[in-house]
Amino acid sequence: MKKCINFLWGLLLAAPVIMAISGCEKLLDRKPLTATIDDLHQGKLESQSFNMYYTLRQWVGFSCLPWLDFHSIRDDDAEKGSSQTDGAEIITEFETFQYTKDDWAPNTYWNDHYYMINLANNEIADAKELGLEDPASLRNIGEARFFRAYCYFEMVKNFGEVPLLTGRIVNPSDGIKAKSSVPDIYAQIDADLALAAQYLPLTAAEYGTGYEGRLTKGAANTLWAQTYLFRQNWGQVKALCNQVIASSQYSLASTFPKVWEDTKGGVGKNGPESIWEMQVFEGENAVSNAAVDQWSYWGECQNVRQGGAGPEWNLGWGWNTPTDNLVTAWNAFDPNDPRKNQTILFSGQSDGGPSQGGYGLTLPAFGPSGLQRKYWNKKVYGDPAMRVFTGYTGSNSGTYWISHRKLRYADVLLMLAEASNETGDGVTAAAMMEQIRKRARSTTNALPSIPFVNQAQMRTAIKNERRFEFAMEGYRFYDLVRWGDAVSVLGSLGYTNKCRFYPIPQKAIDLSKINGVELLKQNPEWP
Repeated sequence: MKKCINFLWGLLLAAPVIMAISGCEKLLDRKPLTATIDDLHQGKLESQSFNMYYTLRQWVGFSCLPWLDFHSIRDDDAEKGSSQTDGAEIITEFETFQYTKDDWAPNTYWNDHYYMINLANNEIADAKELGLEDPASLRNIGEARFFRAYCYFEMVKNFGEVPLLTGRIVNPSDGIKAKSSVPDIYAQIDADLALAAQYLPLTAAEYGTGYEGRLTKGAANTLWAQTYLFRQNWGQVKALCNQVIASSQYSLASTFPKVWEDTKGGVGKNGPESIWEMQVFEGENAVSNAAVDQWSYWGECQNVRQGGAGPEWNLGWGWNTPTDNLVTAWNAFDPNDPRKNQTILFSGQSDGGPSQGGYGLTLPAFGPSGLQRKYWNKKVYGDPAMRVFTGYTGSNSGTYWISHRKLRYADVLLMLAEASNETGDGVTAAAMMEQIRKRARSTTNALPSIPFVNQAQMRTAIKNERRFEFAMEGYRFYDLVRWGDAVSVLGSLGYTNKCRFYPIPQKAIDLSKINGVELLKQNPEWP
């Protein structure tokens, strides 16, 4: 869980491997007897692409506690959860904004993203060196470009200026760079996503049978729209969101709980709303057949954690739990909003049954003889039938089969609503938001339509809608920062403007020394 590796450790390890392989190029370049050289080259790119999906699922900077620390626990709607002593340092660092320059969570987050960047750089370099331009290879290049852009977007959001590495690491010194400016980082993101949108297929089915969840044009354009949202380039946000909508590949799930449904044979995984989803598979009795598993810690690290309750409620580690502030704010916003009970699981209460994303169970009460927290993230609430199917029951409790919905269609609609409102098109803004509210209200009379009155009124409405639609999903902190609302909302928790960026890990700076001089400099706001 506390996987602390040195800065660019994966990159530095890769360098001697690459150099060793280069000495065998003449042997490897010999044409095989029963396959074409093009087949082997394509297989190389394909395996490299698969490795990036694997890294997304298994490396904790993308799928576990460090990701939650940066994306969710820093906002006012989520807290660390679990017991007070489990990862107690995270409370200080991420809940009260006393950032540290050397701890396992930020170090791992930094390292894992640069590891993925290195994987992408190697695949792009291989394709260029081999001159691969066939359709299958171009799709692989599109995947690599997407993953690199995704990682740099994460890094620039969280650290500001960071080293920009776009080439193969041959010598260890190749991985030691000074920081690039934020505009330069975004310029690289734009270049990568432009090619990703060009090369990636419209649907995952174009990769072949059995490739659900692989990247598409819709994923590239949605991520690209997010990057322009952060830069307040409203015209580009509208253009990209309209492209995703016009593709007719996505729609909102019929009800809000359907988005998160994880039942065996359910429609939640890779459903109509899923634009990019981390793929997870757990087979029957998977607990004793680990070799065939494609599991992740995503659901495990967030699920209900017992205190004194029996092992049937020991579903996970119990991190990323809702706050009293979220419950209070939701009651003030609209206590009848069905999404509240479909997002928050309350200790001591019924889970609400299928219409509320539950299974007809009543949770033990919060306290020493019950559960460790008052509230839980219901968007990762595990189906008890899946626990039986996979064998994760009793002492083997776990929820390893839950996938991470990283990009979903609801965000496209709300990004278009926000961009339209900021450019004076209140009619479109209201129409996009109404699609979200109509789905959320389902068969109830809650959540009335919100007509456009003026730009300020609609801006507030969109902010509220994003908060409650995406609660516990990792959007809130970054929304507050880009809106300029973080100081007023989070200031009482210790947030100041410099907390929009985390300090660069000290280990990364230490490893950047050349002749005793540090090439990588600390964020000036964190001397």
